[in-house]
Amino acid sequence: MVLIIYGSMENFYGLTLTQLESIIGALGKEKYRSRQLFKWIYNKNVLEFGKMTDLSKSLINMFKDMFFLSPLKTKDVFSSKDGTMKFAFVCDDGNIVESVLIPDKDRLTLCLSSQIGCRMGCRFCVTGRIGFIRNLKTSEIIGQLMGVRQHPGVDKITNIVLMGMGEPLDNFDNVMPALEIMKEPSGLDFSHRRITLSTVGLIGVLKSVMPKTAGIAISLNAADDKTRSELMPINRLYPIEEIVDFVRNYKADRRTRITFEYVLINGVNDSLEDAEKLAKLLKGLKCKINLIPYNESPFIDFKRPSEKTVERFHNHLINRYYTTIVRDSRGGDIHGACGQLGMRYLDQG
Repeated sequence: MVLIIYGSMENFYGLTLTQLESIIGALGKEKYRSRQLFKWIYNKNVLEFGKMTDLSKSLINMFKDMFFLSPLKTKDVFSSKDGTMKFAFVCDDGNIVESVLIPDKDRLTLCLSSQIGCRMGCRFCVTGRIGFIRNLKTSEIIGQLMGVRQHPGVDKITNIVLMGMGEPLDNFDNVMPALEIMKEPSGLDFSHRRITLSTVGLIGVLKSVMPKTAGIAISLNAADDKTRSELMPINRLYPIEEIVDFVRNYKADRRTRITFEYVLINGVNDSLEDAEKLAKLLKGLKCKINLIPYNESPFIDFKRPSEKTVERFHNHLINRYYTTIVRDSRGGDIHGACGQLGMRYLDQG
């Protein structure tokens, strides 16, 4: 991983605990100082070295010279009538990255982005229409989280989903260290069960992700290769059969089930025939199904199915004993719903 340099200083948010220990150890200082820093910054949310009371003045001055603590700069915050908040952050190069904070009963879920734009080209996704601009650095992924935490009134974030702009596994080298930082017990201390990694199904990369790295959600969206290839070009490289084989052979504990995400699009993949195809395809697999009624945008012609159609599709799977949830659309009025992020790039174009 390439460290991010600001003058002669390193961005703290780009460093895993192991990397931090190596840097501090190379200077002849005790490695436990790394855990102290993680606890102050990530656990206690103290972002000024001078306020870290168990560090000597000489250490404080040294760390001030070595690292900078700077969450991404907030450009805009949009609040939905349903309580969802969309954050637009400005990167150092002027690009905008969006994150979404979703309250739901006893959960507060933060949806993070991993890229600016996306190269997967899914036809139903606004971010895919942007095209690929660049990967986010590890510090920019963690910087979103830290930026949201600084917002007034934000309580403890309970869950993380990498379902924002971009394909996380297409940015493997930056996403994996970010997950390591999130899960470090002396810092943010997120359980792998509280983190979900969403992917279009890059099976070649997915095979290298260990089961306890994060929960896996695969964007399926069709039960036959013809329909899925029309919706998701990546299916030509990793067809449905390979995805099913991967899930069938996935080695995890009894509690772990891979989630399939299925965006329901009016007249495309929402018929009872489609539901039956899906039921037959997933037969015998240890999985969950999230049904996502399509979130419309002015840049894509697809339409959302009726509530009756969604209910009928859902019931068909329930009656075949699949754990199936219809995911509520949240933040649609601020273009913060699934598949809508990055719309400002198309507005500018």
